[in-house]
Amino acid sequence: MERAKASPRRYGGKSAEQRRSERRGQLVAAALEIWQEQGWAAVTMRGVCAQAGLTDRYFYESFADRDALLGTVWDQMRDETLEMLTAVIASVSDQGPLDQLRAALDAVVHHIADEPTRAQIIFGDHAGSAVLEQRRRDTVQMATDLMIGLAQPFLRADVDEQALRITTLLGIGGFVELMLAWRDGLVESGTDEIVDHMAAVGAALGDRFLRT
Repeated sequence: MERAKASPRRYGGKSAEQRRSERRGQLVAAALEIWQEQGWAAVTMRGVCAQAGLTDRYFYESFADRDALLGTVWDQMRDETLEMLTAVIASVSDQGPLDQLRAALDAVVHHIADEPTRAQIIFGDHAGSAVLEQRRRDTVQMATDLMIGLAQPFLRADVDEQALRITTLLGIGGFVELMLAWRDGLVESGTDEIVDHMAAVGAALGDRFLRT
């Protein structure tokens, strides 16, 4: 007769998987706090474990190495930012494409101005980290896909899709670089001025693709 399998042990009413998930969340939260205060280079395995009150053993339970943790923090901030943008654009979905673009720009620019420590995760300097540089490139492509998808109902019937992608990528890449320069104080403009300028650039770039 086959012996019944033992049930997983529970501590404090929580399963082993629940406790593992909580420890992972503690490590991510600790890494995010250190990153916001000191920059990504200060996020180390030992520093994160000390901040989270966990041992090295639990770090490797959730992450293969430091890069895996950095990538996880980035992905979390990226997803939250894209969700914010999607929600903002959805709130003005009854308006035209340029109004939607302006609403998205306004949300991102004010996010950077109002929450600079959080914004530095996506809009900070990641030179020296191959994993974060790749994440930055991937995020630009994701944002490009998002904006093209949102623009589809407003495009000309004969639109050149390759030209549209190149132009959208150019606009988003330029916006990211502008945000980096703005955060570093190399561009001295107020939030409204930045939004106005980028909205005008977006209108000029989109003129050849949008229906009149």
